Amino acid sequence: MHVKYCVLIIDGAAGWALPQHGGKTCLELARTPNLDALMEEGLVGLVRTVPKGMEPSSACACMSALGYDPRVYYRGRSAIEAKSMGIPIGECEVLFRCNLVAVSDGKMWSYSSGNISTAESHPMVAALNEELGDDSVRFYPGVSYRHICKIKGHDDTLQAICTPPHDIPDKPIADFLPQGPGSGLLRELMLRSGAVLKDHPVNVARRTRGDIPATQIWLFWGSGQIPEMPSFEQAYGLSVAMTSGVDLLRGLAYMAGMEVLDIPGVTDGLDNDYAVQAEGALSALEKNDLVVIHVEAPDEAGHSGSVESKVGAIERIDREVVDQIRSWHPGELRALILPDHPTPIQIRTHCADPVPFLLWGPGFVSNRAERFTEAQAKSTGVFIDAGYTIMGRLIQPVPKP
Repeated sequence: MHVKYCVLIIDGAAGWALPQHGGKTCLELARTPNLDALMEEGLVGLVRTVPKGMEPSSACACMSALGYDPRVYYRGRSAIEAKSMGIPIGECEVLFRCNLVAVSDGKMWSYSSGNISTAESHPMVAALNEELGDDSVRFYPGVSYRHICKIKGHDDTLQAICTPPHDIPDKPIADFLPQGPGSGLLRELMLRSGAVLKDHPVNVARRTRGDIPATQIWLFWGSGQIPEMPSFEQAYGLSVAMTSGVDLLRGLAYMAGMEVLDIPGVTDGLDNDYAVQAEGALSALEKNDLVVIHVEAPDEAGHSGSVESKVGAIERIDREVVDQIRSWHPGELRALILPDHPTPIQIRTHCADPVPFLLWGPGFVSNRAERFTEAQAKSTGVFIDAGYTIMGRLIQPVPKP
């Protein structure tokens, strides 16, 4: 029997107990009959996807989930996203994530400018290039509010202390502007961007509709060149395809030599077409040994602080993605299901807590957890400290009957 493999990353789905909801987490509040059914047959536990001392970013956590040690291969998130976007990184060049954000009364109103669309954001990035770009600064359009700024000849900017905007909802931005060596240029670009964007036609239209405008850029997650990673096929002997709505995961896929699936309807938000994403991913198993399905929606809901949206996203993933995994060629598929990191509603950003995982399929034996929750995973006593080793557990040879 030739077993195939699936990794489902439910981004940011884990979290903390919510006192206003009976002390339950979003995973506990969600109705997940398909995950519950898999729990009866699979191995459940906790895994540390973010190595101690490293930032709790999706870059670190997803790198672990894909079987690569972040302590060896992680050098910054922006360069990974640039890999997906085809942005070259030359000598003396550095990259920064460039969010379009909304600031009101000196406070961070929205880290995503109200989840501005890709179609709206691209003309704004073009305007930034026209007004602020030169031989040393260039802006590259990405997806939705997420873009890249490349800076040449200012390596000291990598020493600046920068804070992600999603870490400071409703807080005064003056306390979190870039600090230290190299921060001057970053602060200058952020300040000057406000005048460029203020009366941009896209913002005029957004204000007219009552939508949140993009009032300035926010620079963070600086990185330089990244080390070469062995391809997944070199490291594990399997061909892989990935589907995701975000540049970061596509960048990781390119770094690992994975096929990146272009499935219409796959987005980075709550409007994602979950069923089509799962169908397209599983069909890729016809020519690949393993497929990675990354769903961003629960993380975005966590950043927005919406319990309802996060629970709703988890339930749709269970209904429209996990159900397809569960029914795909019974007995011929092994699956690893896990969040990459928690995104607790209380803090609206990531934390480094271990996350629940489920290993299911031929060769895995149930350890009697009943639901895919943080508490149930902890109760099994199974704990994987080096998160990147979980891939080896998924693809280990199936014992012969």
